[in-house]
Amino acid sequence: MKTLIIPQIFATTVAFLVAGSLSAQGIVLPGAGPINRSMGGASTAAPIDAAGALLWNPGSITALGSSQMMFGAEFLYTRTTLDSSLPADAFGPAIPTVPIGGSSDSHSGVPVLPTIALVFTEPDSDFAFGLGVFTIGGFGVNYSASATNPLLTPQPPNGFGIGNAYSRLNLLQIAPTVAVQLIDGLSVGFAPTVTMGDLALAPALFAAPDNADGGLPTYSDAQNGRWRYALGFQVGVYLETMSGWNFGASFKSKQWFEEFEFQSAGETGAPRTLTANPEYPMIISLGTSFTGFEGWVSAVDVRYIDYANASVFGDDAAFQADGSVPGLGWDSTVGVALGLQREFQNGVSLRAGYDFGQSPISNDKTGFNVLSSALWNHAVTTGATLPVNHALSMSLAYVHVFEASSNGAIQTPAGPIPGSSVEITQVSDTLSMGFDVKF
Repeated sequence: MKTLIIPQIFATTVAFLVAGSLSAQGIVLPGAGPINRSMGGASTAAPIDAAGALLWNPGSITALGSSQMMFGAEFLYTRTTLDSSLPADAFGPAIPTVPIGGSSDSHSGVPVLPTIALVFTEPDSDFAFGLGVFTIGGFGVNYSASATNPLLTPQPPNGFGIGNAYSRLNLLQIAPTVAVQLIDGLSVGFAPTVTMGDLALAPALFAAPDNADGGLPTYSDAQNGRWRYALGFQVGVYLETMSGWNFGASFKSKQWFEEFEFQSAGETGAPRTLTANPEYPMIISLGTSFTGFEGWVSAVDVRYIDYANASVFGDDAAFQADGSVPGLGWDSTVGVALGLQREFQNGVSLRAGYDFGQSPISNDKTGFNVLSSALWNHAVTTGATLPVNHALSMSLAYVHVFEASSNGAIQTPAGPIPGSSVEITQVSDTLSMGFDVKF
C-alpha cells in the first residue's frame, strides 16, 4: 500500500505544477506593435504610435498629431527547459531504487500575436477617439512524457509523475478609447476594456482529483472549454510641457472574467464539469519622456502589476483537503522600461529599448510553478520604421529576452522532498512587424 500512496502524493504535487503555467512579466505582455516593442514598451509619457498610446495611456492619444491606423503581428519563439531529479529512497526504501533525473524541452511552437490600433482626431478638436485590439498576455507549454525526468514520468503505479503535460492561455483585449485635452498640454482618457481568454490545462489542479475507479485518484484535463469574457477599464492622464519634459500616468483595473467552465471526464469516462475563476491583474504605470532635442525621444516607464490580489494568481499555493490546489502564490511585481528613438529628416526612425521585470514566482515557489513562463528578468529591444510614401510606413522590431532560471525542491503536501530538485530555464526571441497609415 505504501508503494502506491507515496508515489500518488508525488503525482498530486507534480500535477499541480502544470496548473502553475498561467504566466510574460508574469502573464502581462510588456508592449504592443513593433514601434512600442522596439521602445521596450515605454509609452506612458511617449505617444509616438497609436498602439503604444492606446495600450499604456489612453490620455496620450490627443498628442499623436494625426489620425492613424496600425496593423501588426508578432512572432514569439520561446525555449523552455524543465529539469528535475529525485534521490534514491525519496519516498521510502527502494522508492526509487536509484537516483533519477532528466531534462525535457517544451514543444511550444511559434505563436502569432496580433495588434490593431486606430486613433482618429481632427486638427481643431480637443477630442480624440481610438480603438485598440491587443494581445495582452498568455503562455503555451507542451512537454512530452519522459522515462527519466521524474516530473514527466507516467502516473503511479508505473512512475512518479504525470506523463505528458500541456497548457495554453491566450488573452486578447479590445479597448474603445476617448480622450480630451482639458487645457494646453494636459489630456485625460478613458477606455472600457473587453478581454477574451482561452485557457487549457492538462491536467487541471484547480479541481480535486477523481477516484471513480476506486484505485489511485487522478486529475482530469481542462481542455474542452470556450473563450471566456472579462470586463474592466483603464484611465490615463498625459502632461506635455514647453521644456520638452512630458509626464504620464495610467491605471488599468483588474479584468473580471466570467467563470471558466470545462467539459471534462472522470476516471471511468463519466462527464465532469470543472470551473475556475482567474483574474487579470491591476496595473499602474508612471512614465516620463524628454523630447527637447530635435529628432530624439527618450522615455522611461515604471509599472506595478498587482498579481498578489488577483484571483488564482495571488491565492495561496497550498494543497486543500480534497487534493486541489486553487492558487499559484504569485507576488506583485515592479518593472522598468526604457526607450530611445532617433527620427531622421527622411522619415526613417531607429529605436532601442531595455526591459527589466521581476518574476512573480519566488524560488521557494518554483516547485509549484514548473510550467510557468514568468521567469524573464532582462530584455533588449531594437527596431526601425521605414517610410513607404507620405502616408504609409513599415516598422520592424526584434526583442531578445535573456536566459533566466528558477530552481527549488519538489513539493509534496508534507513539504519539500529532501535532496530533490526542479529547475526551469527560459529564453525567448521575438520578431514584430507592422504597417502604419496616417490620414
